[in-house]
Amino acid sequence: MELRHLRYFVVVAEELNLTRAAEKLFIAQPPLTRQIKQLEEELDVQLFIRKARGLELTQGGQYFLQQVHSIMDKLDASIEGTRQVAQHRKTVFSIGFVPSVFYGQLPLMVRRLRRNKNLEIVLHELKSQEQIDALKSGKIDIGFGRISIDDPDVEQEVLFNEPLIAALPADHPLTRQQPSMQQLAEVPMVTFPAGAGPNFSDVALGLFHRRGLKVQVIQQVNDLQTALSLVASDMGFALVPEQVKKLRREGVDFMPVADEQITTPVIASRRRGENPNAVMRLVNTILTELVANRLSGRYP
Repeated sequence: MELRHLRYFVVVAEELNLTRAAEKLFIAQPPLTRQIKQLEEELDVQLFIRKARGLELTQGGQYFLQQVHSIMDKLDASIEGTRQVAQHRKTVFSIGFVPSVFYGQLPLMVRRLRRNKNLEIVLHELKSQEQIDALKSGKIDIGFGRISIDDPDVEQEVLFNEPLIAALPADHPLTRQQPSMQQLAEVPMVTFPAGAGPNFSDVALGLFHRRGLKVQVIQQVNDLQTALSLVASDMGFALVPEQVKKLRREGVDFMPVADEQITTPVIASRRRGENPNAVMRLVNTILTELVANRLSGRYP
């Protein structure tokens, strides 16, 4: 099996049509058909069901596609890392993060790492599940998110629990005193991010559902900044991590919630069982200090 077999398979699986796949790969259809047949013979698995109007992935084909995507992502990350090392003669360290963790002390960690002239720090904005996939493919070395995800290849560490606060339109009646969850449930809600879970939107909604409260989600958006823009437009409120109030967004007031403290974790994700290299040991040392600052009330 050669790398080209995998590349051909991915394109055919995406197009589900040999003619279109051949055009996309700039090869003739008969050689492409032979390559796919050779791959199936080597695997001893039928990957596609041939139909009159095209192809359909078998169950084995669907599983193989997931694995090949992971292999190709890891290969791409290795190639990019190799190029950066060759060009800069630096060690590349990649960090994945969800935006809401970047309003606190995480920028301080990045700043301290960048002082090392032998380090190339690469940042990737990724949802929590995307961070898990990126860790497994080698795209990132550590991820910072808020969702606990069970995966045998990844270990997660809760760094601390952060209070959630309400982002409300400026001068909204609920900004006159700390609103309760019951009061917030009567206001339309803006949630983020959009898309399939698990994500922060699920966490925010779950806080109401567990209290037997129904909320009207008026809009689900992709990112925090858009959510705050809608809040400023008087569309509704949003639950956000406490660090976000440092934005001082015009048209938005940030209010603590009157109920018992509601929190969201900040979670560091790493590859399970991997011996930490010198850079990771430095990262862990800085993290320990920053978390201690957070827990003791010494904020950046």
